Amino acid sequence: MSNVLRYAMSGLLLATAMFVGSSQASVVIGGTRVVYPAQEREVTVRLTNQGKTPVLVQAWMDSGDDKSTPDTAKVPFTLTPPIHRLDAGKGQALRMVYTKEPLPTDKESLFWLNILEVPPKAQSTGEKNLLQFAFRTRIKVFFRPGGLPGNASETSDKLVWKLVSGKDGKSYALEVSNPTPYYVNFASVGIKVGDRSIKEQGGGMVAPNENATFPIKELTALPGGNARAQFTVINDYGALGEKEAPLPP
Repeated sequence: MSNVLRYAMSGLLLATAMFVGSSQASVVIGGTRVVYPAQEREVTVRLTNQGKTPVLVQAWMDSGDDKSTPDTAKVPFTLTPPIHRLDAGKGQALRMVYTKEPLPTDKESLFWLNILEVPPKAQSTGEKNLLQFAFRTRIKVFFRPGGLPGNASETSDKLVWKLVSGKDGKSYALEVSNPTPYYVNFASVGIKVGDRSIKEQGGGMVAPNENATFPIKELTALPGGNARAQFTVINDYGALGEKEAPLPP
């Protein structure tokens, strides 16, 4: 499997004078995130090749290190098949199985699914230099123990927000406290004062029973009036929901 990675990375690092082929990934994952309920024997992730040529696909998981490889990543999951050819217009079911190593039972655990797409060797065009791209897609996997209190879909309503000073000392930031056992993911975070909204795109997340801080670079003075946190949450299915929450005076 490491040979596949070496081939892919060498393709990314080639010095070239001409770009040949498309720079868009062909393999599409059926979802923007995976939720793995602890009681399930396995979870299936659907892959589809929407391109016009076959590709080689390699899949592995990691626990947060985006530089990990299939040889170095240590996670309590197996993926089948870990490497396979995916023809144009075809799909493949990727089976994810929890191997029962101990994980926290009172909160979610976060892992990442990596999908590396390696294109076929380019046909000679008579040109001296060719450029090929290998694409890696990385999405979150939330391992969810059974019996957690509350409901994941209602978690964002329990968040507690407050304004704090930014790290640069010139602007402000929103700090959010998550008292629940679930991760909460944001597409954007901002503040609303009256009819004016200031949102920072890019989002982020806050872990169970932890705090997270989101800089609001445009906010350089404490807002007057009835200021509220304004944020967009991403649910288990990748859908967006607009939310607001009060800020303490």
